[in-house]
Amino acid sequence: MKYALLIYYDPATLPQFDEEEQRAVTAEYYAIADEPSCLAGGHLQPVESATTVRVAGGEVLTTDGPFAETKEVFAGYFLFELDNLDQALEIAGRVPAARMGGSVEVRALVEEQPRVSG
Repeated sequence: MKYALLIYYDPATLPQFDEEEQRAVTAEYYAIADEPSCLAGGHLQPVESATTVRVAGGEVLTTDGPFAETKEVFAGYFLFELDNLDQALEIAGRVPAARMGGSVEVRALVEEQPRVSG
């Protein structure tokens, strides 16, 4: 089964690291990404760079910034192919954001049904 590990952090509680500490945390993320069961992963630009799109009355409206003011912001993700939820939870517990004031939301992907052509 495929599991998405959605990484959130609270910018207000983000620790201030020196260069060596930043390298160590980055290495933790790379170690998770390098696991054979990891299919993909990504780190998003800061939330201030977001553009939100809505459609109202058939008109596309854009707004600079995130959809809503929230304490935690979506910062990145990992996608894993694993045997069960327990494995996903174990990996999520190793994501640095989870111990630095953030959280990791673990969600199973809906398995796509084969498309019937014809």
